[in-house]
Amino acid sequence: MKVMLRIVTIMPLMLLVTLFMGKRSIGELPVFDFLVILTLGSVVGADIADPEIHHLPTVGAIIGIALLQKIIAWWKIKNRKVGGFLSFEPTLVIYEGQFHIHNMRKISYSIDNVLQMLRQKDVFRVEDVHFALVEANGDMSVKLKPEKEAVKVEHISGSPVRNAVEFPVIIDGLIQKEALHYKGLNEAWLREELLKQKIADVKEVFYAAVNEQNRLHVCLRTSDKTETLPIFH
Repeated sequence: MKVMLRIVTIMPLMLLVTLFMGKRSIGELPVFDFLVILTLGSVVGADIADPEIHHLPTVGAIIGIALLQKIIAWWKIKNRKVGGFLSFEPTLVIYEGQFHIHNMRKISYSIDNVLQMLRQKDVFRVEDVHFALVEANGDMSVKLKPEKEAVKVEHISGSPVRNAVEFPVIIDGLIQKEALHYKGLNEAWLREELLKQKIADVKEVFYAAVNEQNRLHVCLRTSDKTETLPIFH
């Protein structure tokens, strides 16, 4: 009975506190807000599970945590250095169809992670990407090249554009033989296409894919030479 009474009193308070803290705490979960949620969960869980814990100090702790979160949120808005310190910055992972390997390693994202996130954005060809950012909340923002951006139906004349998908044939220096076989190609064709782009060693290739016309798009491992884009946020 005592536990049920605590649940009935603490849950409305948690609802009010969550609404007071704002949707950023639930939707985007920046680093500090994530820690606040964990702390609130620990405090509420201990209060409900252990009837021996005094109830009123728990209520005071919850209100205090909520006030602290609002103060820090206000401070982050007023002081950009504090905001940058307490939050992750956006990370550029693709620019002009080229992977930024160094940035991907910094945030521990693999090729598979990035390709999956692109597919979730309905982007199936890396070469179509102008730039892609991994945001502070772990989501990806993608800007396609101007000629690849979607247009309205009334702007299209003639036959509809066919959906475009690329097939990875090299990932991190390893040839994907199944993908080549599916496309009716072989390793000899692949090496010949690489030589046309003055690439003699497959190990130099970080990512390569072919499209419907069997045109090869290559991202080299030499990330230091990759063109970049400054991020202002």
